[in-house]
Parts: sequence; C-alpha cells; structure tokens
Amino acid sequence: MAGRHNPLLKELRRAFATGLTDEGCFAIEGIRMIEEATRSSARFRAVFFSSSAEATRKRLAQQISSRVETLEVPAEMFQAIVASESPQGVAALIHRKAATLDQLLPPVGAPLIVVAAGLQDPGNLGTLLRSADAFGASGVVLTEGTVSAFNPKAVRATAGSIFRLTLVNARAEELLPFLAQHKIRRIATSSHEGTDISAATLSGPVALFVGNEGAGLPRNLASQMDETVMIPHRRTVESLNAGVAASILLYEAAGQRRAHA
Repeated sequence: MAGRHNPLLKELRRAFATGLTDEGCFAIEGIRMIEEATRSSARFRAVFFSSSAEATRKRLAQQISSRVETLEVPAEMFQAIVASESPQGVAALIHRKAATLDQLLPPVGAPLIVVAAGLQDPGNLGTLLRSADAFGASGVVLTEGTVSAFNPKAVRATAGSIFRLTLVNARAEELLPFLAQHKIRRIATSSHEGTDISAATLSGPVALFVGNEGAGLPRNLASQMDETVMIPHRRTVESLNAGVAASILLYEAAGQRRAHA
C-alpha cells in the first residue's frame, strides 16, 4: 500500500495540481482514459488503484503492461488526490510526447495545423484538441498565453485525443517564420466579417488560428493573417465558443480535403 510520502504518489498529486511534473508526465484518471492510453500506445510511468477498486483493477489487468509499476492507494487518499468528484478508482502518470514544429509536416498531403493563441479555458482547449484529432489535423501549436494542454480539465475534455495528437509549444516569433517558410496560409476566425466559410479554400496547407475567448487573436498575430474566415450565425449571438468555432472550421477543412483526394 503506497503511503503519503511515496515519491510516485507525490508526483501524481503534483500532476493533478499543476498539469505537468518536473519529469514531463501528466495525470489521467478513469477507466476510459486508461483504456484510451493503452490503445494509443501511450507511455505509462505508473498506474494507481484505489484500495476500494478491486473490480477496476481486475478489468484493466490484462491491458496494462506488466512492466508498468502499479501502486495501491488508500481509498480516502486516492479520492483526495484525483480531480473527479466520483472517481472510478484508477489513475495514471503518462509521459508527455515532446514534438517540434517540423513534426507538424505530414509525410503525405497538405498540413492542417491548429494554433491555439491565448486560449485560456481548459475545457475549450480540450474540445479543440478532440476535434483536431477527429478531423485529421496534422497537429496543434500552443502559443504564449494559452492554457496548458496537460491541465487536468483539458486532458479530460480531450477524451483520449491527447495521446494521439502532435502538440507543440512555440512562441509566435518562432511559429510565423516556420509557416511562411513552408508556404502554409495563416487563417483567422471571425464572428461577423471575412470570407464566408462556404467560400473559403481550406484544402491546401493551412494553419487555423483560434484566439482568446473574449479578446480574440493578439494584435501581433491578427495583423499577420492571410485571410479571415467567418462562420455565419445570428447577430444576436456575439460570438461562438472558441472550441465550437475551431470544430466547425476543422470539419469544413476535412470535407474539402476528402473532396480533393
């Protein structure tokens, strides 16, 4: 039974509190997330079971490699560490996959990159990441001012997509020359002005920029966009949720790419 001072347990507590540990691991919890991690060949650092979750341990026993360290945690301590109000009795530390901008370039086809520029709500970011995975994005770039993709709420909202996506942290001053070098068009989103999404060309190399929920894109980025795409909606609604807007753009881009395949 792992005690309060167990180093791995301290690491798990730190991951749920801050998003990433000093060792580059993030925390997940719940049966579905563990199963998604194993299915996606994520690298486990350790798996933690509540002492009251014997049924969960048996269910996952054959999915978790015998080489992965597993620890049993007193039920009350487990409940205090994990983020969920109704935990399923299993959590894990997962090694983050480090990536570079060059890894956003697919070996075949035009890159479809999503840039989260100042997005601050972890639920919105998680939604964006899930949609990026669902609609075949090459990867996601998180610029300065964006909430961590490994924030526990963001991780949970991805529903497992975080294990499969190429995620890159990069400053705008590094990202923009990279996009220019590879002739990747920079596209911003707008609520009420710009090219109607039905007339926009999203089948080529594009980077879709999604800004802050309230303020939009920072000025230094907004002034360097090649095009602004509008998603028409009722003017009584000021703007769409950032995660929803990104999802609509990604859906349209995926459809155009299928049509041109």
